[in-house]
Amino acid sequence: MQTSSDRHEYPAHWEADVVLRDGGTARIRPITADDAERLVSFYEQVSDESKYYRFFAPYPRLSAKDVHRFTHHDFVDRVGLAAAIGDEFIGTVRYDRIDAGGRPATGAADEAEVAFLVQDAHQGRGVASALLEHIAAVARERGIRRFAAEVLPANTKMIKVFTDAGYTQKRSFEDGVVRLEFGLEPTDRSLAVQYAREQRAEARSVQRLLAPGAVAVIGTGRAPGGVGRSILDNIRDGGFTGRLYAVNGALPEGRKELDGVPAFRSVRDIDGPVDLAVVAVPAERVPEVVAECGEHDVQGLVVVSAGYAESGPEGRERQRALVRQARSHGMRIIGPNSFGVINTSPEVRLNASLAPDMPRAGRIGLFAQSGAIGVALLSRLHRRGGGVTGVTGLSTFVSSGNRADVSGNDVLQYWYEDADTDVALMYLESIGNPRKFTRLARRTAAAKPLVVVQGARHGAGPRGHAVRATRLPHATVSALLRQAGVIRVDTITDLVDAGLLLARQPLPAGPRVAILGNSESLGLLTYDACLAEGLRPHPPQDLTTAASAADFHAALSRALADDSSDAVVVTAIPSVGEGSVGDAALAEALRSAAAAEQPTKPVLVVHVELGGLAEALSAATSTAPQPSAASGPDPAAGGTRAGERAEPRTGTATEEGAEADDQGAPAPAPPPEDAHLIPAYPAAERAVRALAQAVAYGQWRRDAADPGKVPAYEDIDERGAAALIEGLLARGQGLNLTAEATCELLAAYGIHVHRALPAPTPDAAAEAARALGYPVALKATAPHLRHRADLGGVRLDLADEEQLRRAYAELTELFGSPGELRPVVQRMAPRGVDTVVRAVIDPAAGAVLSFGLAGAASQLLGDMAHRLIPVTDRDATSLVRSIRTAPLLFGWRGSAPVDTPALEELMLRVSRLVHDHPEVVAVTLEPVVVAPHGVSVLSASVRLAPPPARDDHGPRTLPAY
Repeated sequence: MQTSSDRHEYPAHWEADVVLRDGGTARIRPITADDAERLVSFYEQVSDESKYYRFFAPYPRLSAKDVHRFTHHDFVDRVGLAAAIGDEFIGTVRYDRIDAGGRPATGAADEAEVAFLVQDAHQGRGVASALLEHIAAVARERGIRRFAAEVLPANTKMIKVFTDAGYTQKRSFEDGVVRLEFGLEPTDRSLAVQYAREQRAEARSVQRLLAPGAVAVIGTGRAPGGVGRSILDNIRDGGFTGRLYAVNGALPEGRKELDGVPAFRSVRDIDGPVDLAVVAVPAERVPEVVAECGEHDVQGLVVVSAGYAESGPEGRERQRALVRQARSHGMRIIGPNSFGVINTSPEVRLNASLAPDMPRAGRIGLFAQSGAIGVALLSRLHRRGGGVTGVTGLSTFVSSGNRADVSGNDVLQYWYEDADTDVALMYLESIGNPRKFTRLARRTAAAKPLVVVQGARHGAGPRGHAVRATRLPHATVSALLRQAGVIRVDTITDLVDAGLLLARQPLPAGPRVAILGNSESLGLLTYDACLAEGLRPHPPQDLTTAASAADFHAALSRALADDSSDAVVVTAIPSVGEGSVGDAALAEALRSAAAAEQPTKPVLVVHVELGGLAEALSAATSTAPQPSAASGPDPAAGGTRAGERAEPRTGTATEEGAEADDQGAPAPAPPPEDAHLIPAYPAAERAVRALAQAVAYGQWRRDAADPGKVPAYEDIDERGAAALIEGLLARGQGLNLTAEATCELLAAYGIHVHRALPAPTPDAAAEAARALGYPVALKATAPHLRHRADLGGVRLDLADEEQLRRAYAELTELFGSPGELRPVVQRMAPRGVDTVVRAVIDPAAGAVLSFGLAGAASQLLGDMAHRLIPVTDRDATSLVRSIRTAPLLFGWRGSAPVDTPALEELMLRVSRLVHDHPEVVAVTLEPVVVAPHGVSVLSASVRLAPPPARDDHGPRTLPAY
């Protein structure tokens, strides 16, 4: 590729696929000597005006010398990148390192001149912005800290690219040229700009798949049945508002349609644009189909074909080739092995899935990686009963299948700005990029609820999914997701229960719950469930079994007006007799009471064996399929999880949430937008669990409004720590620091570790004690005894040399020779509570700070709390209080409270160290003794490793294939 004189090998890690502003994709890669013809062809397609802006003079063609210069780079002082679609360049950028006088330079010079050129046909797609992100990351990697660019004043588009990037800039004007200079270190504004561009681009790429103007289904059989033909029928019967085409390479000559749908033998034969192709052909034929779609400028693919990574190594390679081929044409893929996509918007009405019925339009977005679970979720959301009333419908549904390209992250980007989606529900079996998912989830959850259930929690993810390895246990990942505002649930039943409550009920302002109903026993069950979920219920109000609809209306009205409660749970059981309340009357009474008050409190109903109440509560607002489709088998029957009982279709609601069969019932009318819709549950535990999730989420929303700040401590020596780390890493690629180096590095951040002097002999122990001053502690530091005071390897409060020598003899007699024990002497620290503070950079989740009490009991219980780094002051305060053993820090059973503010400051300093220096991949402080006044770090370890070339703060990229 490069000549022998080039100084560096080809940097393959600079290659990246990116999503452009309009949702299409391009590949960014280094320019090499083999690109001469591509560069010439690219330049020929650029307008004279753009050439003039680039070279400040008419420049109709590139000379041989120009081509050589622009294609031969050393990848250090001279770098060129190209944005390409397929084999064609659509934009280029290059930098040349310069000295203070603007002359070519090498080595220590940290400034470079940068210049862009973008094909006119692709200007406005965000090509230059994406190239700037990547060339800036490359420059930082090569030690360049500033870019300079000279631009003609008339070239306003390029000036805007630089000024909008968010870097700190300096602008000057001389000799008719605008000179821009800007630093390349990411700033809060540059990261905000980058993330906003990423969001718009990825949201647009999903929108192109969910709201196409024209759809072609490729692989439609000539006879009814089969996957392709079923999807074609579902799109047509769902009332798709755009143009629909059927494609089958085996169509006989002269056949122009299938069941009224225009039919063609190839997508290339379609006269007009195609935005979305649904591919339902055997896997071996997919490459041919993708090539035809690329030639026809199809914008995206939904691949329902199987036989890819889920089938083994050969299929995995076939999947990689599929993604590479699609991206070479600028297309994105949902799938392969996808169940399809749905968009219920009246402007689209797209059911490009295997679900036979179009769901009723609503406010819930649904994402599922499993087709079977997708079927079950669609069924439960459609049905009028199912334990929860059908109080709202779907906005969009995406089944990602093997998640080869479009993932949950992309769909979150779309839902974040989608005005039709109020609640996001996700079934995830793997998270390909947890760090990015956490960032996107935090932003999404600040605007709308995000409810997630994770499958495959206790084993490897599905074979079809590419997943980054993580060293964190599932419980830790779940805690980090909750910190990001994600509502984590354990089952798909909980997913639907929580989602439907959040879809149309206000968030509770707190944990206080009013309970009222016509059954004392059911009220007590609800009361107990509230206590178990950490809520604060009021004593249940028993209306007795003789309660009328008017009694329920009055009681609910009073509860909603009462400022002492934040939510209301209504319990109802069937009643008999002349004055018994009917389902419809009770539902109307509850709805009217809720509608009469401002909707500031959520209302939930727990109903037992009332077959009609759930339906009556939702009344004309059901999300059930149209009655013509109700006679089919329950689609959830094939979609239950392992070990989960399929739900029977019976005439009354059951504990599992089955419903009455509505076959032949009149079609309900759509609900008014301002309808006060009340979810109903067949069990108190399910209702209260959903309410508890809403309470926790509401509290997170209030806390997120003021997330706190990362303190700036004046005594931190960031530059000194950086120099120390650089010197240490020069010795090797990764190393555990010595005790001396650990103490020096931590001291640069104001973290002081108590000295521990080795004591290989009794005389050495005595000498160490004299140097430190009595009283002292004698500790065995052998791996099997370290941090295990319960095993007897520690002697404390040794007041003089005689006690020290006696303790030394006891330890060696019990545990072996000093060489085995590795004893050390340490000055006694003030008494307090032993804790542990850890920080680790996980390859998947990023930097994580953990805290817990030291000791075997806490380790056995897994009583550790976790926060993502950087940690704010509010994070540190909540972290200390998050563990179950936290009362020991605050004066449990008459003990003296310890200095938790000092502990929080220590954690904030550790967080700063790891955040400021990504080379610090692990820090452990154990034990940290928290006394009534101050903290003492008695032992510490630090591990260093070279930082990754790219991280989540780097340029936006798609997952590599």
